[in-house]
Amino acid sequence: MGLILVLGGTGTVGSRVAARLRDAGQEIRVASRHAPQRFDWADPGTWEAALAGVTTMFVLLPDQTGMPEAFLPEALRAGVRRVVLHSDRGLEVMGLTALQDTERWVRESELDWTIVRPDWFDQDFETFFRQPVLDGRLCVPVGDVRQGFIDADDIAAVEVAALTGDGLSGQMLELTGPRALSFGEAVAEISRATGREVRFDGTAGAFRETMASDGLPGEVIDMLAANYATLAARGDTEPTGVVEKVLGRPGRDFTDYVAAAAARGVWTA
Repeated sequence: MGLILVLGGTGTVGSRVAARLRDAGQEIRVASRHAPQRFDWADPGTWEAALAGVTTMFVLLPDQTGMPEAFLPEALRAGVRRVVLHSDRGLEVMGLTALQDTERWVRESELDWTIVRPDWFDQDFETFFRQPVLDGRLCVPVGDVRQGFIDADDIAAVEVAALTGDGLSGQMLELTGPRALSFGEAVAEISRATGREVRFDGTAGAFRETMASDGLPGEVIDMLAANYATLAARGDTEPTGVVEKVLGRPGRDFTDYVAAAAARGVWTA
């Protein structure tokens, strides 16, 4: 495969991608602002060294950060031939315009590309939503609409398959878990596994109240509430079956994730 550059290799999914590549014996370079190989999207002076000798790259952008338009042409000049972009299944609904632009530049580039669009991560309940779970009340204004929660290990496995195989080129992969659940159903599973009472409130009023108490400006709350309303209006997610097709095995069920996370003490205060 040659040298694989991993950009965004320290977070929930990126660290799993890097670990799987290492376990498979691939030569990788993890670059970031704080890694031995420094890379900063805002500093083009850091790009050349990170790209040197690279033939394949995995790109997971930081939240609210778009790929600079000049980056892909520089990658091509450096000898990169394949890119796998970690995107987001809700980018249109949630108004992620920078990520939409990034997807377009990837598709229009001369690179061999794959774009991976996962739904909500199971692991969101141990990162973004962990404190509300510990507090006993989670507010997301989507009512009882079912979401396609997917395990981060399954996302990483698909992305590694796209990085190291030839069968996924030119594809947009929409990833969900094997079954859809509402936030209320997901929280109920966490409650059963932990014995901790956790309530879900899917109303816009509760969301606005919670965000205001966290200090978010009113205009930001309005934007988020409108985006979530669009997500709710989309209706229940239908599992796509892409994980199963690519990996040739069932995706991890949310119940299995919750049992393992509870055993790890994820929701122990």
